[in-house]
Amino acid sequence: MIQSKIEEAIRVKERIIHNPGLLKRINEAISLLTHTFRSGGKVLFCGNGGSAADAQHLAAELSGKFYFDRAPLPAEACHVNSSFMTAVANDYNYDKVFARYVEGVGRKNDVLIGISTSGNSGNIIQAISQAKLLGMRTIAMTGESGGKMKDLVDILINIPSTDTPRIQEAHILIGHIICEQVEKNLFT
Repeated sequence: MIQSKIEEAIRVKERIIHNPGLLKRINEAISLLTHTFRSGGKVLFCGNGGSAADAQHLAAELSGKFYFDRAPLPAEACHVNSSFMTAVANDYNYDKVFARYVEGVGRKNDVLIGISTSGNSGNIIQAISQAKLLGMRTIAMTGESGGKMKDLVDILINIPSTDTPRIQEAHILIGHIICEQVEKNLFT
């Protein structure tokens, strides 16, 4: 069983390598984030469950450091203020939590990255809609179909799998590649 799961993860990554359209969109995301930081913008991330952990992880790679010591980049995960999250969920509903945060701190020319294995998370869809109203650019990291998000975002990074753990593993791989390249673009 262990070997078969590792082989399955390898197959997903091989499908990524052999998908020129997906590789092009990953490069577009790298260019967009590089341009955003160069022009004084910030990057917001949102996700639920394991994808929330990935959102926080990738925001930390940008705002802290990746490979080398350098100035911090303005990047944050929308869910890290638990008082805000629980208040908005209670006063409005859970589908509003990320949209409300984006409305409060998002600005034109910032970027929102929504992470959802299904591409159908209601609270992330509402955050993407709010980001669009503010003139922000949007990226979705999803599973194979892209779900409802595929038609809403500027850049879709849809992992060629329908298996949640394999999708999440690929999200963090792609996220690391994006962080590494953005750091190189800005600081070397």
